[in-house]
Order: sequence, then C-alpha cells, then structure tokens
Amino acid sequence: MSAPVDLSVRVGTLSLKNPVIAASGTTGFGREMADVLDLSRLGAICSKGVTLEPRRGNLPPRVAETASGMLNAVGLQNPGLDRFLEEDLPFLLGRGTAVVVNVAGNTAEDYQELCRRLDATGCDAIELNLSCPNVKEGCMAFGSTPAGVRALVRAVRPLTRKPLWVKLTPNTGSVAETARAAEAEGADAVSLVNTLLGMAVDARTRRPVLRNNTGGLSGPAIKPVALRMVHEAFQAVGIPVVGMGGIMTGEDAAEFLLCGASAVQVGTAGLVRPSAFVSVADELADFARETGCSRIADLVGALRPW
Repeated sequence: MSAPVDLSVRVGTLSLKNPVIAASGTTGFGREMADVLDLSRLGAICSKGVTLEPRRGNLPPRVAETASGMLNAVGLQNPGLDRFLEEDLPFLLGRGTAVVVNVAGNTAEDYQELCRRLDATGCDAIELNLSCPNVKEGCMAFGSTPAGVRALVRAVRPLTRKPLWVKLTPNTGSVAETARAAEAEGADAVSLVNTLLGMAVDARTRRPVLRNNTGGLSGPAIKPVALRMVHEAFQAVGIPVVGMGGIMTGEDAAEFLLCGASAVQVGTAGLVRPSAFVSVADELADFARETGCSRIADLVGALRPW
C-alpha cells in the first residue's frame, strides 16, 4: 500500500485539513448541500455572500449555460447579517470544517459593520468580496482599482482580528497591483479570480439571455486566465493566494497550487456534480501519489517556467 499523502495546508495562520474550499455562492449556507455531501471532508466552506440587509437579488433569468462554463447574475441574494448570525452561521460551525464568511456591501461603512460583528463570532476567516460583477454598486467598484482596494481594506482592518482575505476581480488592469494594495493595508490573503464579466445573447429573441444583461462567467472556460492571474499575484505579494476559476479535477487544482495558490476554491464543478467538492481533493491525493509527492503543500509555487 502506498504511503498516505499529507493534504494539509496553511493559509496564513489558518490550517486546513486539505486545500479544497467550497467557493462562495456554490453551497449556499451549507444546508443546500448537507444531504448529499459530507461537508466535514472539505478543507473549508466559504459562505454565500452576506450583506447587512436582506437582498432579493436580480430578477430571473439569472443563470445561463455557456460553452465550457456558465454565466450567473444572481445578485447577492441572501437573508442579511442578522438572520445569518442567528440561523446559518451556527449550522456552518457545526459541520466539522473551517468556515470562511464572504461579505459584501455598498459602502465602506457596510463592510466595517459586517467585519466588526463577525469578529465576535466563531468563524475562521472573513473574505471581503470586492469583485462581484452582478450588482449595481459596491463590490467591484471597490475592487477594480488599487486605490479602491487600499481604501476598503484600510477601513476594515482595525475592526477584526480574524484572518482577512480579499477576493479580487479579474476585471481590472493589473491583478498584481490590486493584490499589492490589499497586502499593503494588512490583508492576510488574496483570493482570485472571481468571475469574468460576460454576456450571452438569444439571437432569435434579440435579447440578452440574462435579465441583468451581463453576468459573471465561471467554469473551465476561464481557467487559463485564472491560472495566469494567480501566478501574477503569487509573484507580486508575500501573503498567501487562494486560487479559483474553472477547477473541475484534482489535476486542475494541482495546476493552481503550482502557480502559487496555497489553497483552491471549487465552484461551478460542484453545481454540475455536487460530489466534485470532495472528489477534487481525492483526485489531488491520487495525483500527488502518482508524481511522488508526499506533502501537497510542497506543490505550492513549484512551477518551473521556461
């Protein structure tokens, strides 16, 4: 029998049993997947985006399949912070895995209040969503420029002792610069990439497929872009990088680790096949055994460029 592979990784001060995290928005607040998936086998679960007040999200249709991917314009539908703290966070904290809470707001004050109140909870980390392309204000408005990222992270950093991850948008001039901005103001990690802004058109009705007109593109179609940006961010900063964007298999995850990601988030794959959240970790262990790697953390940043 081959020796077991050590799948444990660290993202700054946070230790994970394996590097696979359920990406924000893809498992809701856990209950949606708990009947079909053993959440304790995940390295962590990242909550759906939480805002101060409840949001109904965008009008349907708000999800569309595309070639090798999907578009979504859900628009941060969620029950609001009060209900999340009362009903959803306790459930997540009982699943036997690390919990990262993704937060979003329209103003810096929104993010400040979210971080201040989450600091008093048992969550393991806070992920600042500065990159959602499906809302009319906030989020990507902060994350599209280094100055915006600096201002937002500076505003919230003093209000929480939790590890602070900043989720970066690919819809920007330089992801290296936005990553550096987050690091300069005290972020503990950057996570990238969020979805690419895209559009689908129904030629027969002459209308966009999505009621929002545009949406965020995810899935295998964006993986080459995501790998490039993860590598750029890894080279630009000294804090950990959490990679995502089109990961469907364990070997996909290995590619992100090689490009510098300390952990990965799986999203669209789990919507296609809920077992993917677990199978990606299992396949990653198989890949490590096949390639003679006994410790998965040794893959991080081990890319050999030409």
